[in-house]
Amino acid sequence: MARKPTVYDVAREADVSIATVSRVLRTPERVRPETRQTVLEAINLLGYLPSGSARSLAARRTNTIGLFLPNIDQLDQIGDFELVSEDAADIVFDPPHAQENNSDSLYFDEVLRGCELESWRQGLSLMVSIGLKGKDGDIPQLINSMSEKVDGLIVLARSVPDSVLAFLRKRLPVVMIANAPVNQESEFDLVRVSNRKGMYTLVRHLFEKHQVRRMAYMTGMDDSPDNGKRYEGFCEGLKSEGLEPSAAPIYRGQFSQSVAYQIAASLARQGTLPQALVCANDQMALGVLRALSDAGISVPDQVIVTGFDGIKEASVSQPRLTTVRQPMVNLGRAAVSTLVRRLGSPECPPISTELPVQVQLRESCEGTMV
Repeated sequence: MARKPTVYDVAREADVSIATVSRVLRTPERVRPETRQTVLEAINLLGYLPSGSARSLAARRTNTIGLFLPNIDQLDQIGDFELVSEDAADIVFDPPHAQENNSDSLYFDEVLRGCELESWRQGLSLMVSIGLKGKDGDIPQLINSMSEKVDGLIVLARSVPDSVLAFLRKRLPVVMIANAPVNQESEFDLVRVSNRKGMYTLVRHLFEKHQVRRMAYMTGMDDSPDNGKRYEGFCEGLKSEGLEPSAAPIYRGQFSQSVAYQIAASLARQGTLPQALVCANDQMALGVLRALSDAGISVPDQVIVTGFDGIKEASVSQPRLTTVRQPMVNLGRAAVSTLVRRLGSPECPPISTELPVQVQLRESCEGTMV
């Protein structure tokens, strides 16, 4: 390969000092127009590309931000991969099987996409790291290694122990997504969505439009901040109608489509289905729809089913799923934008942002829609 041109080559071609070339690249307004034009012509002629690492070192910035995600898709179970080339095509029989609980990965995919988009728009590089499930002891090491290579870090709730976060925020800016450590919300930059208000608004619609009096709630993981806020909104909705939340049955679907399927199938067999089954995420609601369809129960004529999140599968299910859509891509974009603001104003008070959600009414609640 041909030798890459250096800043010394540009200076020699333009007959200027290395310092002048550096000023043209970093502060062009401080260089006379004629000299600036001469240097730029030399750069174009030689095909010179400035060293990003050198410029970052001079500015004491890496121009890279980090995103730390919890484990998804059991990455800790992945074995070695051997690269083999083979011209072949196999035929295999793929029988029906239970749906896996991939709600987290669907959510993380969208948030990650938002982080990537906004990082690109801001001219930043994005470094992504994943904490492996069941290996919490490795997380401090992963975090420490990452923090040395980035200007700031975005962390999804539940992916890093609170004690590690408390130490980390003393070293570099940290933006939390969904929730901050317990009793420390006011100390962290935080971006989340209106989970409570979204669920409350949905429950109020079930009362006002469909006169539902018997609701059941299918809950997710106990340690999920989103799950807690959504249940809080569900309870507030019941109280607004003079109903006691403790009287509404709660089923632990664990955010899993397969678990939700088993629960709904059991309720159908027992004849104990409510008028409306309100699910804390779309994956559980999709499992419920499948179980009720298999049992020959009509939705929404016999049971109304609702979800939360707004994943793509909810818009193509049969019937289409009524859900509360959270802006997952914008959640990622907001986190990056918040981190950029923090890097520019390190002394400003913590920034807390709550993004609005949208209740999307579809056939699983409204019936036939024109």
